[in-house]
Amino acid sequence: MHRLVYDISMPIYEGMPVYKNKPEKQPSFTITSDFSHGSVRETRVALDVHCGTHVDAPLHMVENGATIDTIALNELVRPCRVVDLTHVVDGITAQDLESLSISAGDFLLFKTKNSWDTTFNPEFIYLKEDGARFLAERRVAGVGIDALGIERSQPGHPTHKALFACGAIVIEGLRLADVPAGQYLMVAAPIALQGLDAAPARVLLLAEEANPVNT
Repeated sequence: MHRLVYDISMPIYEGMPVYKNKPEKQPSFTITSDFSHGSVRETRVALDVHCGTHVDAPLHMVENGATIDTIALNELVRPCRVVDLTHVVDGITAQDLESLSISAGDFLLFKTKNSWDTTFNPEFIYLKEDGARFLAERRVAGVGIDALGIERSQPGHPTHKALFACGAIVIEGLRLADVPAGQYLMVAAPIALQGLDAAPARVLLLAEEANPVNT
């Protein structure tokens, strides 16, 4: 059977959309060797670990929290579900999630209006605190969203903390515009960094049919 592969990662380049358009979050590339001075071309990359598509670790929001290298790969290579929430305005609430038949162990990727943004939108759709608590109560395995942050304008970062407290993994910066809602095999591969609060990742979705069954 033909297998579809969706690359739902953001490309990384100088001038790309970054969180709050902060200059210090922009990646930069420096050519350290080229053919005018040597026999090879080599490039040094300066990259914020929360740049583009990335996996957050609890240390991002929790003092002395677990680091990115403690997240087992079998937790990131797994079945997942893309959920169409493109109707949501402002933020995803518990009420938006109640009808979705969410079970313990589910890994959910939220497709919102964010996937069509080509620049950083300060009013991006995010997961509100009550939505995060709803998911935490159901013991989801993870949540991904098509924004550079899973929350905004929430003092104390309760969305992150509620998800981390239940052991859920957080993936930010997905691109889901071309992905139908449904079930997939996710392959999310963060760079193998050690001791840090996040890592950029290449995230792929694999489907066995052209039109996955909507859920």
